[in-house]
Amino acid sequence: MSNNISSNNSGKIHFMLKSTPPRITFHQDMTEEERDIMLQHIAYWTDKQNQGIALVFGPVLNPSAPHGLAIIEVEDEEHVPKLIAEDPAVIGGIMTTEFYPMKAVVKK
Repeated sequence: MSNNISSNNSGKIHFMLKSTPPRITFHQDMTEEERDIMLQHIAYWTDKQNQGIALVFGPVLNPSAPHGLAIIEVEDEEHVPKLIAEDPAVIGGIMTTEFYPMKAVVKK
């Protein structure tokens, strides 16, 4: 998927990550353990944002299918599964994450 084309010339490519919680009501009825993992998840992606990897991330409050969304910028596609595998919410088994390449238009 290295044929990703963006409007910037940084040589970086973009992906959309979609994280699915274990149940529709997750954001309303997390256990204390799940809440702790989600705080780690937020800290993890905040760190990635500070590093310039995550351009934007957060919950999408679709009532029938809530999920998390992130737009990331990386050097190569091989980096994406590693980012996902190191996410505390994935490690903790409370999120599954899929990713897709984007032809992002990024103003720098």
